[in-house]
Amino acid sequence: MTRTSALAEQFGELKIDALLVSALPNIRYLSGFTGSNGLLLVTPAGSTLFTDSRYTIQAAEQTRGQAKVKIVPGPLAAAAAPVIASRRLKRVGFEAGRMLYDSWQRLKETAPLGIALRPIGNVVEQMRMVKSEEEIGLIRQAVLTNSKAFEAALRRIRPNATEADIAAELEYQMRRHGAEKASFDTIVAAGTRTALPHASPGNERLKNDQLLLIDMGATREGYASDMTRMLFAGKPGRRVRSMYNAVLEAQLAAIDTVREGAAAGAVDRAARLTLKRAGLDKAFVHSTGHGLGLEIHEPPRLGAKDKTRLRAGMTITIEPGAYIEAFGGVRIEDTVLVTANGCEVLTPTSKELAIL
Repeated sequence: MTRTSALAEQFGELKIDALLVSALPNIRYLSGFTGSNGLLLVTPAGSTLFTDSRYTIQAAEQTRGQAKVKIVPGPLAAAAAPVIASRRLKRVGFEAGRMLYDSWQRLKETAPLGIALRPIGNVVEQMRMVKSEEEIGLIRQAVLTNSKAFEAALRRIRPNATEADIAAELEYQMRRHGAEKASFDTIVAAGTRTALPHASPGNERLKNDQLLLIDMGATREGYASDMTRMLFAGKPGRRVRSMYNAVLEAQLAAIDTVREGAAAGAVDRAARLTLKRAGLDKAFVHSTGHGLGLEIHEPPRLGAKDKTRLRAGMTITIEPGAYIEAFGGVRIEDTVLVTANGCEVLTPTSKELAIL
């Protein structure tokens, strides 16, 4: 069964005759098309991809007959309306959290009378949560590429380097080792700035006796990886060691909770309870992890209230952290594959605090 036919089987329950897919990662997942401008109309009888003339050749090559390709000169939503009319579709769903208001407005204005436009939730993202063997293989490649890039860059990181210089070296090494791009804007933070969970690399220089946080991911054939590692310039003191060991213990406790059938929230609780025993629970300010694949952040979210049951084939991150203003922060993150009996940590990089 193809992905689009599996999607179409859900239309009865969704009470729609067709679905307009506007999110580019979802379009790629369903049709193979990787261009920057696309709209996919999925019906039980087949799919139509709308795009512009820049992608005439590319769309034909990438869809390989999985969708009929229509090259249109103007707004794609407006071009979909006559196709919807010709197929006598009455209830057309659209991705409520993905379609731009402008596109929805054009669709509403050009749709034939009698067409009901129905907002639909993240049905394609739910399909994407469980990866195929091929997808898992690509994520493995992305993880290994990322780790090789980190090891190569590590040999060049020295005190006095700026965060921006370190980030540039990491992304250069990703490309050099086969990545098509970074999975997200690389995070590099030095000293007290490690207390900023999503710090943007700047001109701050790494000094002796400082922590360095690196959060990086490489993309291979569209699939992302994600890893965070901590380094220290010099000899870490007792407080740094204690904080690092507490976060590591929390990460290992969360990983030990991952298995098919476990609730995403249970994984989060395992990390939080461990940090609470160390007095760091209030310093943990984000969720324990998230799914990843064609996007760096995908369902499920491993948060306290998430009741999603993990399934074999999901790829997730496990990344607890603790952040103390004016002192610093620690986060340790791996990419993990959920299996029937537990999980497989895909990230091969050592979790020891690296000493520069």
